[in-house]
Amino acid sequence: MDALASLHKVCGEEHVRPGAAADAVDGVVPAYVAAPASTDEIRELVLVARDAGLRVGVRGASSKLGWGMPPAGLDLLLELSRQDRVLEHAAGDLVVRVEPGVRLVALREQLAPARQQLALDPPEPGATVGGVIGANASGPSRLLYGTARDLLIGITVVLADGTVARAGGKVVKNVAGYDIGKLYIGAVGTLGLVTEAIFRLHPVPAARRVVTVEVATAADAGRLTQLVTDSQLVPTALELDWPDPAGPGRLTVVVEGIEPGATAQAESAAGLLGGGAEITDTVPAGWGQRPYGGETGPAIGLKVSAEPAALRPVLDALWRVADLHHLATAVRSSAGSGVSYVGLGAAADAGRAGGPAVEIAATVIELRAAVAPYDGSVVVLQAPPEVKRLVDVWGPVPAVELMRRIKDRFDPEHRMSPGRFVGGI
Repeated sequence: MDALASLHKVCGEEHVRPGAAADAVDGVVPAYVAAPASTDEIRELVLVARDAGLRVGVRGASSKLGWGMPPAGLDLLLELSRQDRVLEHAAGDLVVRVEPGVRLVALREQLAPARQQLALDPPEPGATVGGVIGANASGPSRLLYGTARDLLIGITVVLADGTVARAGGKVVKNVAGYDIGKLYIGAVGTLGLVTEAIFRLHPVPAARRVVTVEVATAADAGRLTQLVTDSQLVPTALELDWPDPAGPGRLTVVVEGIEPGATAQAESAAGLLGGGAEITDTVPAGWGQRPYGGETGPAIGLKVSAEPAALRPVLDALWRVADLHHLATAVRSSAGSGVSYVGLGAAADAGRAGGPAVEIAATVIELRAAVAPYDGSVVVLQAPPEVKRLVDVWGPVPAVELMRRIKDRFDPEHRMSPGRFVGGI
């Protein structure tokens, strides 16, 4: 029996089809697309792929398929839209068990009657649980609640040889076995396929207050951010939005809790931020959105991570290097966490030697050198192929050899999303 017939046997002909341009993963079109409906079906598909030597990729809502490097090859793309069930919600234990195709928006709606939430808020439209795990995506609320690494307490995965492995459990204080779930967070599908995830939940706060203030310089932004982080405040988010270095930025502090507590914290935050600070109940328009992509945003997206106290030198370095290479910048920074997302516009002078791709690659390399003293890193999240050919999108990773050994153990034939991760893993 050939591979296509075997795929049909597992999923049914109506759920298997040839790949098309719209199915491309960072420009690489798969030979086949299959939509499994369960862990068992995924396991059977992986066994077919193993026997036929097929290279396997995975897709959720496609909002982050351009992150990382293009796969070295892609024969079978598993599309997880049919794996979209909330399998269990233990409201009394503040735990939920879900399939990877569940969209965060839908999950939020299902948890709302219990006044509970999965405190992950990456802004990508239609983001799914599996995509958030695979890309380690996060949003403004990471300051208080953490990322998927902090909220994931159990996981089920299918390995490259068809083995179904489980780790963790349905209680928050679980210390049994190795916490292999964390290996899958940010691994972009290179170690196997996540088929179930168990998360700890948090109560939905009764009240929210939003404090905003305009900042004129990177020094002001750094100083005010430090004042907030060094204070007794417990903000849910501390965000800096700076769409154009020629104009002012906007620093936003979000505090939540019971009504009197949120009000008191907001007033304290306004006092720290000084004159001009405003208190409202709603976050600003475009809250948490990445400053790149979309119909009008810059095409290049970077993730710059550094010590939170280094906000000023990181911004200064970014603007200096981008200006040197004639690039426009837009910044959205989770200032309290030290993670900034940067949009780079096309080179203003299209006639410069080498073209925009060379300028962008040079900007990334020089920015990495500038933020390194602050325990910093620069990852290229979104870029056209000509940029990715010129610069390592992941940058230097000290633990890359250990990561290679883990890849060899979990996927000896390197068939799971090959080439997409650090060091060509």
